[in-house]
Amino acid sequence: MIVFDLECRSGGHRFEGWFGSSDEFARQKEHGLVSCPDCGSVDVGKAVMAPNVGKKGNQGGSGLTMIPGAVSNGSPLPPEAVKMREKLSKMQTEALKESKWVGEKFADDARAMHYGERDLENIHGQAPIEEAMELSEEGIAVAPLPFPVTPPEKAN
Repeated sequence: MIVFDLECRSGGHRFEGWFGSSDEFARQKEHGLVSCPDCGSVDVGKAVMAPNVGKKGNQGGSGLTMIPGAVSNGSPLPPEAVKMREKLSKMQTEALKESKWVGEKFADDARAMHYGERDLENIHGQAPIEEAMELSEEGIAVAPLPFPVTPPEKAN
């Protein structure tokens, strides 16, 4: 996954977007699938961002660091954004309590429910972005989760 700092060209809003690759960002943008979370505009582009270079392989660590409450340039998030992130995280946690983890079977299970081959239920899992796009093109309602989910078998 790659994280881009994005900017709404019509409103000047900045936000993050996670994509499988730079090409995937371009493809989603071309199809109008990248929009500003503040105003909904699809006139969005990559914002100028500082590279996040990890340590050398012989210096330990994974080369990636996530700093809660900070954006890619290291400055703190505004208090409103921190509160929004916390609320969004709580909303996702509550929604997933009523949802079944299906892991990599997500696309297959979503299709089976959509086409009446199994009972409807709330599910969440994993699917490559290309497969998620195919589900959407078939009219199957899917949405990315705002925060990563740890599979139950990997949770403490």
